Amino acid sequence: MCWRTNSHEAMRWCTDPRRQMSWCINSRGQASVEAAFAIPVIFTLLLLLLQPGIILYDRMVMRQAAVEGCRLLATRSAQTGLSDERCIELIKRQLSAVPPHDLFHIHNAGCSWDIVVSGDESTGEAQVTITNRLRLLPLFDAAGALVGIADASGCISIQVEEQAQTQPSWVGAGSMGLNPGSWVQDRKGA
Repeated sequence: MCWRTNSHEAMRWCTDPRRQMSWCINSRGQASVEAAFAIPVIFTLLLLLLQPGIILYDRMVMRQAAVEGCRLLATRSAQTGLSDERCIELIKRQLSAVPPHDLFHIHNAGCSWDIVVSGDESTGEAQVTITNRLRLLPLFDAAGALVGIADASGCISIQVEEQAQTQPSWVGAGSMGLNPGSWVQDRKGA
């Protein structure tokens, strides 16, 4: 770009290709220097936003899987024959939404979720605990090790625990207890 004025010198500068080229080279150099300072700052800010987003995503998926597991356990009885292993398998299916990448979930060539389930419809409470390990991003692993939240390999553990009542409180206070089988009367003899 050139400035057009009424002076003859400015007109010559504007039409002189060598001066136009030197002005363009100077402005490109300035942009390169600005980019050299701005790009690392932008990438650092993206990293600062990315790690909490990964942890939040993992916790959301884990919490939803734990809630679904509690719902499944709350409807489980001796008649259904639903074992703890089958419940854990169904919870793992919900957890498959977490990518098997070390930044989301350390997979170790197989599923390494730590899932503990307890309870059924006769116990009054169902509980699911899910534990996950993930590797922190490069800058966060050193900071996490310094603070003490990460181990020597730069990994942290995330744990989610959900509990749910299987029956309302008034059911347990009744004379027939929490076992739904005792609520059904045999009408054949009547």
